Order: sequence, then structure tokens, then C-alpha cells
Amino acid sequence: MSTDRLARLLRPRSLAIVGGKAAEEAVRQCRALGFKGHIWPVNPKRATMGDLPCFPDLAALPEAPDAVFVAAPANATIALASDLTGAGGAICYASDFAESGAQGQARQAELIAAAKGVPLIGPNCYGMLNLFDRVALWPDQHGCLPIEVGRGVAIISQSGNLALNFTMQTRGLPIGYVISVGNCADVTPADLVEALVQDPRVSAIGLHLEGLGSVARFSQACLAAWAAGVPLVALKTGASEKGAALTLSHTSSLAGADALCDALFARYGVARVHDPASFLETLKLLHVSGPLRGKRVTSASCSGGEASLTADLAARAGLETPDFPPLAQGALEAVLGPRVHVANPLDYHTYIWGDEAAQTACFSALLRADFEASMLILDFPRADRCTGADWDVTIAAFLAAVKSCPAALGTVRMVTSALAENMPEDVARHLMAQGILPACGLAEALNAVAAAASIGAAWSLPLPDALPETPPLAPGIVVTWNEVRSKQALAAHGVPVPCGRLLSLAELEALCADEALPLPAPFPLVLKAVGSDLAHKTELGGVALGLSSRADLLSAAHRMAGLGGTYLIEEMVSGTVAELIVGVGRDPQFGQFLTLGAGGIFVELLKQVEQLLLPTSRAEIEAALQRLPFYGVLEGFRGKPGCDRSALIDAIDAIATFATVHQTLLEELDVNPLLALPQGAVAVDALIRMREALP
Repeated sequence: MSTDRLARLLRPRSLAIVGGKAAEEAVRQCRALGFKGHIWPVNPKRATMGDLPCFPDLAALPEAPDAVFVAAPANATIALASDLTGAGGAICYASDFAESGAQGQARQAELIAAAKGVPLIGPNCYGMLNLFDRVALWPDQHGCLPIEVGRGVAIISQSGNLALNFTMQTRGLPIGYVISVGNCADVTPADLVEALVQDPRVSAIGLHLEGLGSVARFSQACLAAWAAGVPLVALKTGASEKGAALTLSHTSSLAGADALCDALFARYGVARVHDPASFLETLKLLHVSGPLRGKRVTSASCSGGEASLTADLAARAGLETPDFPPLAQGALEAVLGPRVHVANPLDYHTYIWGDEAAQTACFSALLRADFEASMLILDFPRADRCTGADWDVTIAAFLAAVKSCPAALGTVRMVTSALAENMPEDVARHLMAQGILPACGLAEALNAVAAAASIGAAWSLPLPDALPETPPLAPGIVVTWNEVRSKQALAAHGVPVPCGRLLSLAELEALCADEALPLPAPFPLVLKAVGSDLAHKTELGGVALGLSSRADLLSAAHRMAGLGGTYLIEEMVSGTVAELIVGVGRDPQFGQFLTLGAGGIFVELLKQVEQLLLPTSRAEIEAALQRLPFYGVLEGFRGKPGCDRSALIDAIDAIATFATVHQTLLEELDVNPLLALPQGAVAVDALIRMREALP
């Protein structure tokens, strides 16, 4: 969808507002914001609406409006859609479309057909606020104020009620757009992202998503935001089984596999958060500073309890609280004296409370540590019962410190309240005006830092390609290939496999009886039973390791005789640093995906996995390996050698390439284990399920 297609709808100069009570409220809200363009109410049964003259229908308007707000029942909305020709677009407020079942889906298809290509937001949505241009196509009160100058964030929400709730925040967050998208029958969140990043007034975009629609299309929008330098934050619901079921009934959106959402967001630099408060705090941080260059945090408070809590919450969020560098350590010790133990997070005690000069010196030393996030923890007293004069002194000291030590690119200066309600809105607005982040709630603030750091890490990598649309599967029956056939197919694509030979029982008996016959590799050897139905050979007794003689080979073969009578003799690979599983699966929405994790017998026990969408890159594979909890073993742990990471990545990349080459045929693939070695990597077992043509 061309971004120009949405320009008139998102930034209108003339409005048609159709309907009764909800329409009248939209007229009222537009006028309250001070919209300066034309407002044309449409209602054939009323002469006026909000002191404005009503028009009987859209055809009677003086000219085609830029934006139309349709607040009529479902069937009437369909009829009105046929009169939208020439309009810039419409917002359809009514429900009872695709979210309500088969009949609603049919009505939704009629609605899109009736609009004849005019952009539609909704149906089953709450509307749009554009606070830059004072537009309120919105059937209710809201908590936003116009943005006279400067920038603000945009919020796109599939839930109308959450969108309304976001407008009521008192956190000092400047909101430029709120767009409720509902069923996304025509205009999708991806379309809106691409349009909004063209508006230089938008500093960051928040997405509340119940479903993603086309993953390929969404990836294109993420790349557009990345290229424009506009960070994205996602509050994606539907992670739990119950949440996914409610999503389908609520907006008829397909909730994809949650782990694959994480993979998608990680690839395209979208920060994922899991609660509304962290969503707003992350947007606020990104508005102030943009993505962060790293994960180091320092804090100052006059409480040991707050310092300890900060350390705990930072660790839980995946952040770092390193020691101060020597210069900062020395400066803090000089200011605070011998009675204060200087450490990060810092408890500066109350000795300098109310002393603006001393606090300024303390905070200046803290800021010169040059960590990515520097926060002053300060909870304000209740204005209705207490006085905050001393707190004002602390704020003045922090402002002076910031002025003497401006924030570097990719860093943020924060005043954080441990409890969200202890940050007064007027204080938050004052701090925002000074370029300081007023963070409401310690846990939410640290979540926001982690989220902004994740975007910074993603943006430091090369821009990835957009995902392709998933091609349909080829017709045929799914056939399970045995280990030998699976490894031969992978080896042809560059996956290293052990030297081996496939033998019948009679051939193996002959080999064991004649010392002159060559073995596939020197002892010790591995013997495996082979069959397409032997997916879990170890549990069935179909694997014998470390065989050191022909007699051992024959004895092991006789023990496995009931498993099919076909055997694979292979070299015994030694010196393993770690065992990994590398798998490829298929999701109906996301297409092929790669799974990396702890392999061998630990797959089900540890369940330590990372998932990547295919096609992928070597850089993404390496980053996924680094996120695995046992990555330290791959590097070398407690004096033991590390693995050949380049060879390991080569092998994983070759497996991924095999999968993408055969994407219309491949149903499933498992390499388990893939052995990471000090030199090289070897796939010692594999299983492939492939579609084959019907006979």
C-alpha cells in the first residue's frame, strides 16, 4: 500500500462525520481540540449537530472530504461505503463484522467491495486521534492534548479500549497519534507504520497487536521504520493458549506462534514488552533518547533498599550494573565521604539531602561514568498532604548535573519513581521539557531500558532483507527418510557427516568374520539400526557407541536384530564440546523456522532453544547461539576448549540453506545432535520428512 494513499486520511483538512450519538461526540471532540478545517456532520434525520448544519448524505457535501468517520450500524456502514468515491479514506466504527463469525465475515467482504479501493480503517475500531493537526475522529472523551510544536509518539492499537486507556496516561508522554485499527479489513498496522514514519513529527511508534496478518508485509513495514530511524515497540497479546483463543474471537486476528513473534521482532529491531505500563515507558524513553547503545545502568538514591531493588530488577531485565570507572569512583568518594560505601547502584544516604551543591557534585560524578542509562530514583510526596520543597532541591541538582554533562548519543538521563503514582504529572512534563526522562515505576523503567537497548543492538547489525511470502506446499504424501538418506541429502548441501557404511545383517556378519575386509573408519565405531520408523533409536536400544572390535560390532548387531536388520557403521566422533539440535519446522503464518538448542538427550530436559525465521543469515545464527544459556560452553568453560564456532555456523547455515531450497517440499527436519568440536562440526544423526509425488 502506497503511503500516499493514506496521507489525506491521516492528516485531513476536511472531515465528514456520519451517524448519531457517536458522531455527535466526534464532532464535539474535534471542536474541543480546535480543528481548523471543515467539519461536515451527516445525518438525514437531523438539521444540526453540535451547532453545525447537517447534510443528508455524503453526496450533498460541498466537496469530497479527506476523512470520513462512519458511526452507523454494520449494514448501513456497507451502504455508506459505496458513497465514498473521491474521499481520502474512512474510519468504520461499527462492530458485527468478521469478529462475529461467518456472517460477519461475509459483511466485511461486502464492506471492502463497496468502498471500491477507498482506504478503510476498521471496522470494529474506535477511531483516530491526530494531536498534531487537532483531529479527533473519536466517539468518546480522551485524555490527550494538542502538540503545538515538536514531536510525539504514535500508538496503533487493535484494541479500541486499550487505545482509549493509553490516552488517559499521566506519565508526561507526548502522544501525536492514536489509531485504533480493529479488524484491519483493509488498512493494516503495517500500512500505518509505513505512512507514519514519513511524518517527521513522529518520534516512535507503539503497536498493540493481537495478530500480525501477513508476516512478510509486516517485515517490510519494520524495515521502513528502521530505515527512517523511527523505533517500534510492540505489546503483542495472544501468547497464552487462553489469550490466543480470546484474540480470535475479539478481532478475528490470527495469533501466530508466540516464540516466532519473538524471532520476528528480534530480526527487525522491534522491542517487545509484555504490559501496558512498560509499553508507555518504553515509548517515552525512545521519544527522549532513541535506541540505547548498550545495557549498562547506574542509579542514585538515598536508600539502600532502593539500590538493592534496582540491582535485582536490572538483573531480571537482562541489564548490567557494573562498577564505576576509577575517575567516577574517586569523585563520588570525595563528595560523599568515608561514611558512604560507593557502589553501583549507589545509595548516597541522606547526608547531602537538601544540599543542592553537594547533590549536584554527586550526580555529576555519577553521569560522568557514561553508562547508557543514568537514573536518579526519587519518589515525590503526595501534593494533597505533604510538601515537596526538599525534592525540588534534588531535582534542581540533577538538572544542573545534566547541564554540566550532556547525554551522549545512545544514552539516557532519567528521574525514576519506584512507584508510578509517585511521579506527579507536572514534574514529568517539566523534566520532559528539559530532555530528561521522567520514568514512572522502577520495574517499568528498567524494562524500558532493556527494550531500548534491544533496538540499539539490532540496529547495529546490517539491515536484513524482508521476509518473502510463504509459497504453498507442493502436493504429495509426506515420507519420512531414514537417517542414511537424510544425512546424504544434507551432505550434498555441505553439512559435514561422519564416515560410514550401510550394511545388511548378512553383510555385517561377513565383515566381522574377515579381518581383511576394510572398515569405514578406525575403531572405536558406532553401530545404529536404520529405518524410517526409528526416529528415537537411543530409547529403542538402536545405538551402540564406542565399539572397539569386530566381535563388539557383531554382538551389538544381534542385540538390534529386532529393529529392522539394516545397520549403519560410522566413525566415533570424539572431543565433543557440546551437542546441539538444529531443526526446521513450518508454521502456517510464519512459514519455515529454524530451531537451535541444547541437543542429544538434553533436548526435552533443558528446552533451551532459540528460533529464527527462514531464510536467515550467518549473523543472525551467531546472535541466536549467543543467546543460548549454554553459549559459554561453546566459547570454552572452566579451562575446557571452546568449539570451532565458524565451522558450527557453517554447518547450521548449510542446514538452513537445504531447508529454503526445498521449502515447498520439506515438512520437517531434525539434526540431533550436531556436534560442536574444537575443529569442525559434524551432524551425527538426522531425520527429514519430505513431500513426494503420489505414485
